[in-house]
Formats: sequence, structure tokens, C-alpha cells
Amino acid sequence: MSCCPPLNIEIMIEIKDKNDWKKLQESGKPFLLDFYADWCGPCQALLPILDHLSEKHGAEVTIAKVNVDKNQELAGAFGVRSIPTVFAFQNGEVVDFFQGLQPPAFVENKIEQLKLAS
Repeated sequence: MSCCPPLNIEIMIEIKDKNDWKKLQESGKPFLLDFYADWCGPCQALLPILDHLSEKHGAEVTIAKVNVDKNQELAGAFGVRSIPTVFAFQNGEVVDFFQGLQPPAFVENKIEQLKLAS
């Protein structure tokens, strides 16, 4: 017996290949795309922030991550030279980006901007 209906919480998705990337682009939702690496300290500090914001805003904005060591082709296509780098997409186009570890309020502001523009 369950007390509550299941929550509709969106979690951050991982882009592992071209098919995942294509699905994300075709989703129609605005999204953030985080380029990171497992060995990168600032990247690992940013991931929990993005994960929390994905749970909070996932119904309206998708948050996805790309491991640069496992997907060098996509990282190269975006000219990623420093990580973490996070791109904001609206209608399949990059509309903003930021690099480095940023405070939660800064990242959430980027999400709010995407929501307002959609």
C-alpha cells in the first residue's frame, strides 16, 4: 500500500552517443548541456547542483551531461577546451554558455532565462 503517487521527477541524462544527442535535439525542450570529466574537481562539484536543478526544473528544461573523455567528437564539435563548460540551447541553437564552477543561483538563473524564452 502506497501513500503517495509517484513523483514525476526528471533526472539529468547522459549523452553517450550520436543517437542520444539527436534525441535531445529533437525533444523540442530547451536544455543545458554540461561537458565534464570524471577526474575534474570543479566538474564533480557542479554535477550535484545540476542534478538538483534537473529535479526541480526538469519538466520544463532538460539538463544533460557529456563526458568529454568518452565523447570527444561532440566536445570537439562545440570547441570545448575547458571544463566544466555548460551550453544553453533554445530551439536547437546555442543561446548562452558558461565555464567553470558557478554557484547554484547563477545556474538556476540560466535555467529561468531558458524557461522565459520558451
